[in-house]
Amino acid sequence: MQQILIIEDDKNIQKLLHINLSQEGFRVIEAFDGIQGLARAEESKPDLIILDINLPKMKGVEVCRQLKINRLTSKIPVIMLTVKKDEIDRVLGFEVGADDYVTKPFSVRELILRVKAVLRRRKEEGSESRLSAGEIALDESSFEVKVNKKLVTLTATEFRLLKYFLINKERILSRDALLNNVWGYDSEIDTRTVDAHIKSLRKKLRTKAVKIATIIGMGYKFTENV
Repeated sequence: MQQILIIEDDKNIQKLLHINLSQEGFRVIEAFDGIQGLARAEESKPDLIILDINLPKMKGVEVCRQLKINRLTSKIPVIMLTVKKDEIDRVLGFEVGADDYVTKPFSVRELILRVKAVLRRRKEEGSESRLSAGEIALDESSFEVKVNKKLVTLTATEFRLLKYFLINKERILSRDALLNNVWGYDSEIDTRTVDAHIKSLRKKLRTKAVKIATIIGMGYKFTENV
């Protein structure tokens, strides 16, 4: 049985999620503040964490940061809960390693679909293959990316995004196509999710050998400079 840790201080939301996730066959663990959440994550090593942005004792973004630098919890996928106005928090959340976010008020059905999509992607990430372009080398078997032979640390979502770009070099990819193939859901989701991750990926790669070009009105294109 897969385990999900919910780090959320609102007891009504905790109860709602606990009931619905349990009905879907998940085992649910609860934490009500950031510090407790970090401890529970390290103790139980859940398959996925649902993390609220606004927590007592330690904010959600810092909790996510701490999860991702701890070798015991770094590979656990994180879905963040935030309110619609907190776009800056969502961007920060992605930068420290969140895999996805859901805005409050949210549909429980949508959240469960997101949970299943993230867990499905994680299961599919076990295949062994290597991809490269310019100075970039991606190795799925070790979950490593190197630029000019130097290791670059990417979040799980950034890794999948880079992999999809490498597979589709020189093709224009719409934001909807990226959402479908990298995140696993359709265009009803805010496409700024894609923009935030691409901004972060560009910053981390820092190479002139390839570029992720913005094609106005169409999407993005991953190009290898030759």
